[in-house]
Amino acid sequence: MAEARTAAPPAGAVAPDPRRWQALVYIAVAQLMVSVDSTIVNIALPSAQRALDISDSNRQWVVTAYMLAFGGLLLLGGRISDTIGRKRAFLIGVIGFGLASALGGVAMDAGMLLTARALQGAFGALLAPAGLSLLAVTFTEPGERAKAFGVFSAIAGSGSAVGLILGGVLTEYLNWRWSLFVNVVFALVVVAGALAVVHDENTVPERQKLDIAGALLSVAGVVALVYGFTLADTEGWTATPTLSLFVACVVLLTLFVVVEKRSATPLLPLRIVTERNRAGVFASQALAVITMFGLLLFLTYYFQEVRGYSPLMSGVAFLPMVAGMLIGAGQFASRMMPRMAPRWIMAPGFLVAALGMLLLTQLDVNSSYPLLVLPGQLLFGIGLGLAFTPSMSLATHGVDDRETGVASAMINASQQLGGSIGTALLNTIAASTTASWLASHSGGADLADRAAVHGYATAVWWTVGILLLAGLVVLLSSNLPKPEQSEQGTEGTAAVHM
Repeated sequence: MAEARTAAPPAGAVAPDPRRWQALVYIAVAQLMVSVDSTIVNIALPSAQRALDISDSNRQWVVTAYMLAFGGLLLLGGRISDTIGRKRAFLIGVIGFGLASALGGVAMDAGMLLTARALQGAFGALLAPAGLSLLAVTFTEPGERAKAFGVFSAIAGSGSAVGLILGGVLTEYLNWRWSLFVNVVFALVVVAGALAVVHDENTVPERQKLDIAGALLSVAGVVALVYGFTLADTEGWTATPTLSLFVACVVLLTLFVVVEKRSATPLLPLRIVTERNRAGVFASQALAVITMFGLLLFLTYYFQEVRGYSPLMSGVAFLPMVAGMLIGAGQFASRMMPRMAPRWIMAPGFLVAALGMLLLTQLDVNSSYPLLVLPGQLLFGIGLGLAFTPSMSLATHGVDDRETGVASAMINASQQLGGSIGTALLNTIAASTTASWLASHSGGADLADRAAVHGYATAVWWTVGILLLAGLVVLLSSNLPKPEQSEQGTEGTAAVHM
């Protein structure tokens, strides 16, 4: 990444940090560490279960412990970032995440591993919003901001698929423990680089009293919601524990809103989520991530259970999705953002992603990977890359610097919510469709495989509709014009090469 000479800033303007592009690298690597961890352990889980003698009923907690801690503490992590300083929160999050990963890597029993996974989620909830808010205050010129968020969005969006690939490689050639130890390497690199080149403008935060009541209610409400969707996937949507958690979630989050309206220093200022552009971004992100996590789930089973791929080959088979996100975010969206209104990038992006899913509705037991699965994944990835990049930037648009942490937490929270819903909702649709198909068909050695693929394809049809809905939400909610860019800003953009 190199920078050519740009025009001098106007008198009185603050010169941009000359090492901002190096800072982007370390912030992006930290985000990759968090994103990868949402799936890397999934591939290693069977090996870890055997090694630590984890029961079938408890193995889900290796994934759930991370999701609950991460989702439940995001808002608190965002507010802490705004309170103690973004860089400080970022470094604490990275160091804590690395230490928690090391603890998981040396786990001697199930309890030790589950504790480590919960700690990973907690420190990730501090790291993720701090990193995104650092990016928001570091890149303010429209062209550079577009490029920076293009890189960040591509990494954030593709991290889950990268986790499957990396998990397959590490599990097959080393052992399951390296799916956790690898984060220690990431953390060491990020800390060393961030100490040198990451800077936080206005580094002296305004000390505020922490909204303890709001923090407790938000954590309890989000944990109830995420755990409710987790139970829905295993126990059923109408099971008493599932319904009880959803009711508890509604009550707790309603009380949270009441408390936030009355608080002098709210954990989540309600203007963050009620402004129409940000509200549309949060909603569309949740919808889009539903489809991404659903597709990752179905294709993982399709590759390994139906097509007989090894964990490594299964991970490699996701490369077109990763490549598509990199292309959509880094090559298309980052160049379009300085010239176009956000909705005219995001809505077409959701449409392209829907077209990719439309191809995958034709999936069957003997589908050609290069002729169907590859182009479907590629279109889906390009579409999400287009849609995610402006979303990351819009999440903090117009937000006071003192509140970028909590605004950044909301975009992460919406993605976490979407991931939880996607796994539970789409898996339920696929499972019920598979059962109905089996009940009405008989014969054939591959009957079970054909039934399973029919269930996957039916659920993918739902994702097409969900993506179209996300595009409609963006068109109706976003009213920002294209960025106004000065001649100087244009020259600066053209001078940056990545």
